[in-house]
Amino acid sequence: MAKQYTSFEEFWPFYVCEHSRPMTRWLHFCGTLLLIPIVVLAVVGSAWYLLLLPFVGYGFAWVSHAFVERNRPATFTYPWWSLMADFKMFFYILTGKMSDEVTRCTQVRSE
Repeated sequence: MAKQYTSFEEFWPFYVCEHSRPMTRWLHFCGTLLLIPIVVLAVVGSAWYLLLLPFVGYGFAWVSHAFVERNRPATFTYPWWSLMADFKMFFYILTGKMSDEVTRCTQVRSE
């Protein structure tokens, strides 16, 4: 049976390890980045654009897990923490911290 996480702090290293390949992180980043213009379009245009959010956000992520990382997205088990972690990863990528997180995760996992 898979480990059950009881806090976001405990979940985060698992999430990082599930996104160990750079292409997986890049596709997640692109999907999250594309959410911004969709929200802007919804605000200045029509709220109907909001219907695109799950397709864009999850579409990029699920493709990356299916074809790049070849694992099951954490969204299915931990939807809210996965969403929080996706935004945390997005900002870590923007600030150049994500590679260090992946290195730290893989070191802890190999111990």
